[in-house]
Amino acid sequence: MDDIDEARDWQGHDIDCGRCAHADLRAEGRCRLKHACVQDRYARRIDRFFNWNPGLANGHLKHPHFEVRAIAAKHAAPFLLPALLEDPEETVRWNAARRLPKRLVLPLRHDPHREVRIRIVTLLEDGELLPMLADEDYYVRLVIARRIAPPLLGRLMDDPETEVRRVVAQRVPAEWLPRMTRDRDATVRLDAARRLPPDLLARLAGDPDWRVRHLVASEATPQAAALLVEDGDEMVREAARARLAASDSPAPGRRVELLEAPR
Repeated sequence: MDDIDEARDWQGHDIDCGRCAHADLRAEGRCRLKHACVQDRYARRIDRFFNWNPGLANGHLKHPHFEVRAIAAKHAAPFLLPALLEDPEETVRWNAARRLPKRLVLPLRHDPHREVRIRIVTLLEDGELLPMLADEDYYVRLVIARRIAPPLLGRLMDDPETEVRRVVAQRVPAEWLPRMTRDRDATVRLDAARRLPPDLLARLAGDPDWRVRHLVASEATPQAAALLVEDGDEMVREAARARLAASDSPAPGRRVELLEAPR
């Protein structure tokens, strides 16, 4: 049972089972006040009603309460759902879209509500997602960056949002990583550096962020670690010396080209 004691409809009025169009269901045990009721304003109770009576969903797709329309869309006949893609409530549009063929939901890639666009991403494949790479909402782009095939991430490598670029750095093909180690944000450079092989980390020994240099000192070749034994950061120095101490071969003092600090 729900913990809520009241039984009111979406307009705040007390529910009168005697005046309900579904009063006969109560005697059959197919609805229950404060538990499974299509008139109730609480979504959980509406949801139970349609779970118990899925055959009634078709008749509630034009109900004035959006929660009823949204939950009915989960059970209604599919051929009735396209009309709901124009519903003023985003929850209704999404619940209809998730049960329709992709060709019908593609227009929702430009839905005015970000939550619909975010969820639409989960229904689409790589080629269908390309038009959304320029979405105005950063979180939509973030979800796409996590889902789309790595070779298609090139357009997001220069995304204005750091969190998007971080996901890109974690997923792009390996040959694109050197470019991302020059990103303006240290966390992006760090994510890219974590994927580089030890012999390519040497170029990051001059990175302005201590976290990147610490990674170099810990994971790069002994030759690269040797460049950091006198680093200005104590943790970096300790990591470099530990790396050298663990190495079986001495670190030769050869010159290594350093990465130019991001501007």
